Amino acid sequence: MCGIVGYIGKNQALPFLLDGLKRLEYRGYDSSGICLKNNSGFYLAKKPGRISELESQIDQILAKGNIGIAHTRWATHGAPNEINSHPHVDCKGSIAIVHNGIIENYNSLKELLKGEGHIFVSDTDSEVVAHLVEKFYEGDLEVAVKKSLKLIEGAYALAVLDKTSEKIVVTRKSSPLVLGIGVGEIFVASDVPAMLSKTKRVIYLDDNEVAVLTKDGYAVKNINGFVVDKEIYEVAMDVEQIEKKGFKYFMLKEIFEQPEAIENTLRGRIKDGKIRLSVNFNPREINRIIITACGTSWYSGLIGKYLIEKLSGISVEVDYASEFRYRNPIVRQDDLIIVISQSGETADTLAALEEAKKKGAKTLGIINVVGSTIAREVDSGIYLHAGPEIGVASTKAFTCQVTALTLFALYLKQERGDLPSDVILEIENIPQKIKEILKKSEEIRELAKIFKDAKNFLYLGRNLNFPVALEGALKLKEISYIHAEGYPAAEMKHGPIALVDKHMPVVFICPQDAVYSKIISNMQEIKAREGNVIAVINKEDPKIRDLANYVIKVPETIDELSPIINVVPLQLLAYHIADLKGLNVDKPRNLAKSVTVE
Repeated sequence: MCGIVGYIGKNQALPFLLDGLKRLEYRGYDSSGICLKNNSGFYLAKKPGRISELESQIDQILAKGNIGIAHTRWATHGAPNEINSHPHVDCKGSIAIVHNGIIENYNSLKELLKGEGHIFVSDTDSEVVAHLVEKFYEGDLEVAVKKSLKLIEGAYALAVLDKTSEKIVVTRKSSPLVLGIGVGEIFVASDVPAMLSKTKRVIYLDDNEVAVLTKDGYAVKNINGFVVDKEIYEVAMDVEQIEKKGFKYFMLKEIFEQPEAIENTLRGRIKDGKIRLSVNFNPREINRIIITACGTSWYSGLIGKYLIEKLSGISVEVDYASEFRYRNPIVRQDDLIIVISQSGETADTLAALEEAKKKGAKTLGIINVVGSTIAREVDSGIYLHAGPEIGVASTKAFTCQVTALTLFALYLKQERGDLPSDVILEIENIPQKIKEILKKSEEIRELAKIFKDAKNFLYLGRNLNFPVALEGALKLKEISYIHAEGYPAAEMKHGPIALVDKHMPVVFICPQDAVYSKIISNMQEIKAREGNVIAVINKEDPKIRDLANYVIKVPETIDELSPIINVVPLQLLAYHIADLKGLNVDKPRNLAKSVTVE
């Protein structure tokens, strides 16, 4: 959430700043702004709403300059209005800053600065940074920023300008920031896609590093002033990968990319009937596994629990990352902590990782974004290689996470004993089976037309497909704003059954597995109360046809892999309902793609 872009170099800054902001729209925002430095001082423009609204109010004649910073804000402190939008400036209008994150001690700093005569105009925590830099500024912006950082508590990515010097000073702590290295120009952004049209050579800043950017280059130092020799990475993705390619929304494009994405997750990891993973620990020494994540990644972790316990016999706990460090978790040195995050920058997940490392546990990351903070901090990692996921509602990252967790469960079984060949053989068939489901997109759209005006949905599944019910419900409420609940089917009669009537659509995930007869019983309970039953099945059965009002048939697969198959029609159902309602599927209200604050 929130996005930073910055430019310094030989060209006009404005075109890159606007293009970069647009490429970061997926992060979630409710206002935006720019600050350009030129011979006349600062040109500042801020606006609540979409970036197009900011663009329409920019004076193209005055908005000149080869140095600039820009920001998309997702409101935390203060309403989304022009005053609270970034960039923020100091009392004299000579320091400008953009900030992602939260300044936890901003109240005490604000009182201190107000006591010294500083005048605040916004309700944000971020404005305090501009006044702190003003307080310490004596002609050297880098020194002033470093002195300010010593007083700041919290999470931040910062870019700072001043009127008197030809430089941008940037720094980060628990919030991502990337430098892009061009020819005669330097870019800065919260995420790589913002600069892909300009350069593929990037530097990932680490916590407590400060970079000074000039037209001649850059210098990175730690908080104590020592120069840090940073590696320049060559980014593999290109601009075409983040374009819609004829799809109406990124989300739909990413749903249809799942066969290829899963193939990429599998590529090179199965050879001669063996699982090939590179991990920095002995699987035989793992006594317990704790999986920690947020949102959709947490649901994939629940599936991982079922898979790992079933295949390897190792006990697994699944924890919300946002709760993990606050409950003083019992973590031992023979525990493995698996952290799952599409972006690799999720603040709560990163904090959970830090807590696990502090307690001496081994750590493994399941991450999509190469070079992200979590990817760099874990002991071992499994990259998804799913390609950039722009739609806020995760789709291909989820199925690739489940694929990666399946590989890891198989790897543990392999290293601790034998290997079930049926799972290995079948997992390579999954991409083709997903292609078969995608052919039903228009059929599912017809179903969506029937239920697009529903007020509530209930999703029910058992065993491995209980988390699929959770994920299906999450997708629907994220993008269609229809209230939806996911539940273990047997638990439905301990509460949610009270909601069931003829107006309630109830989605059952019911493959013919070990608990099939049980879920048929649950379906009968819903039908007896006139619920509208939508059944996702993998085999024809007259019982289902009699009980269900609507049926979506998916290809057969083995139980362990059924979640990857069964979630796809639920993604399509959510997408089509939201699209039919005329909603912006890629940018659901109040949500962000990369949640970098607590």
